[in-house]
Amino acid sequence: MTDAIKRAVDLTVALIALLVAAPVLAAVAVAVLLTMGRPVLFRQARIGRHGREFTILKFRSMAPGADGFSTADDALRLTPLGRWLRDTSLDELPSLWNIVRGDMSLVGPRPLPTSYRFRYTPEQFRRHEVRPGLTGLAQVNGRNALDWNEKFAHDVHYVDHRGLLLDLRILARTAVAVLRRQGISAPGSATAHEFRGRAAAEQPVPATVGSGVR
Repeated sequence: MTDAIKRAVDLTVALIALLVAAPVLAAVAVAVLLTMGRPVLFRQARIGRHGREFTILKFRSMAPGADGFSTADDALRLTPLGRWLRDTSLDELPSLWNIVRGDMSLVGPRPLPTSYRFRYTPEQFRRHEVRPGLTGLAQVNGRNALDWNEKFAHDVHYVDHRGLLLDLRILARTAVAVLRRQGISAPGSATAHEFRGRAAAEQPVPATVGSGVR
């Protein structure tokens, strides 16, 4: 699948999804406003394709905290509504606009905070050869239940084997994973553990990666 075809599919699906989900978007926005106040949307700089930065949009799921990216107090800041939004992945709906803008794709490695930029090994940074995705190979193979080595192995595997059939399989498996609410939080964390970098230059792809579509 060429980049042009993938982009056309992304744009078409994202626009249709935004139209269909408009009532849900409005309802969630009102719920966030009433329970957490302003701002309704969470905005954060993330690393996109070729290392370019963009601002990701999500519904807020946490009470205000200190500036910067830290997972240390997530359990305290995560509200009941926010936990439900994360469990159902409804907090991700505003990211459809990032797809329309061209910042993201439907399928690709998940976009990570800009503070991680200099923590990658060269092999890990290859995940940025493609647009980041709303879902990806790591998300359907364990999501936050995976450690960072496993996540990056899946990301790089996707970069090397991407195609229309793989994207369709990942999207189908994403629907199942969302319904089952799998891997939402990392073990011992309310959200995900912070990536602090690795000493090793490269790690082999785990045997469980395969095509990533079991």
